[in-house]
Amino acid sequence: MQKCKIRLTFPFCRAIMAIRLNPAAHKAVPIRRAEINRAPFSRFFPARQIKTEGDFLMVKILAIGNSFSQDATRYLYPIAQADGTPMKLVNLCIGGCSLERHFRNVRGDLPAYAMEFNSASTGLNVSVKQLLVSDSWDFITLQQVSQCAPKYETYQPYLGAVADEIRYYQPKARLLLHQTWAYEQGSARLTTELGYTDQAEMFRDIEAAYAEAARAIHADGIIPSGMLFQRMLRVGFTRIHRDTFHADLGFGRYALAALWFDLLTGRSVTGNSFRALDVPSDDVDFPLIQRLAHELADEVRF
Repeated sequence: MQKCKIRLTFPFCRAIMAIRLNPAAHKAVPIRRAEINRAPFSRFFPARQIKTEGDFLMVKILAIGNSFSQDATRYLYPIAQADGTPMKLVNLCIGGCSLERHFRNVRGDLPAYAMEFNSASTGLNVSVKQLLVSDSWDFITLQQVSQCAPKYETYQPYLGAVADEIRYYQPKARLLLHQTWAYEQGSARLTTELGYTDQAEMFRDIEAAYAEAARAIHADGIIPSGMLFQRMLRVGFTRIHRDTFHADLGFGRYALAALWFDLLTGRSVTGNSFRALDVPSDDVDFPLIQRLAHELADEVRF
């Protein structure tokens, strides 16, 4: 099995995320907020928005991820709109971004992330720190790149360092891990690249790695997207991937968003009316996907 390399080229106690780390107290010493440029995305964040909107509280979600968080959030905001639930959703995306790369980007305060706002592209490149200071977030998610997800040794020390900085700037936010999913059965990425014979074996390793990671950083919860895909396979769904590893553009992405919505808003996705997927959806069993997502969300509520 091909290994994900960890290059410990600098001590854990060195400066990270454009800040200095106090090794004695293990506390982040931030750069001054005046030094953080909000101009590129200020039109999306005119002010710290009031949480109450109508009869519901606005849910604010910041995903720090890659193409897998893009898959999971593509339909999240439209589902919330259909439900009448106010939501502010930002996905920070770099394709194939690992926790090590997130660590280096945040350490250097690099505007390396494509910013997606409310499930749509903005055309802007921003840094993690710009978003951390832009608002008070309810949920912030992190994840490992998919090929390294089965190996917990690839998570650290990067995950712990990034988690510390998130909590420094957003102490009231719930820090979640987004559990990614296994590759398609029989695919070259599953067998040749990673050395598995069964996709269920890959998922078992992913599940164990995320559980260990959550314990290590005292995460507030895990979004079990990988488990949802396993349950979909068990009940007969066959096309949940689009290229043997990313989520299908139709019901694969829809299922992930349904789970995120139900779990993060506390409102059942069952009966949600959103149907406008990016690909033809005549064969999508929306009620079954909604039921699977809701049942799993009920099992793991934070």
